[in-house]
Amino acid sequence: MHLAYPAVLAALLFCTGLYGVLARRNAILVLMSVELMLNAVNLNLVAFDVWLSKAARETLHSGQALTLFTIAIAAAEIGIGLAIVLAVHRNRGTSDIDKLRDTAEGHDTVGPDSDALTAGPADGAGKAEATA
Repeated sequence: MHLAYPAVLAALLFCTGLYGVLARRNAILVLMSVELMLNAVNLNLVAFDVWLSKAARETLHSGQALTLFTIAIAAAEIGIGLAIVLAVHRNRGTSDIDKLRDTAEGHDTVGPDSDALTAGPADGAGKAEATA
């Protein structure tokens, strides 16, 4: 088998995963897209390991060993990522990334300090005098 077939398949998988990371709003779908990207890397590692072992006549299988490490890291990443997504969904009630980003940057208009977030630096001095 030629090296081009797994390389093209890995490129398609990686591009699909990249599109999923950039276009999706659901955090679980973003994690699944990251897993697609990691699987594309694994496919490349194994394909190039087989190709280089045929060329060098030395079977170290370092690409397959790196693939095992990548699978272990991906399993840990998905475990921690799902735990974080579930905790955020339990606290905020949504796993929409855009809504979570807005609340993290201070664009949330609900709360006791909402007018302090929208007030400019000139308004802050007048507000301090009014409360004193």
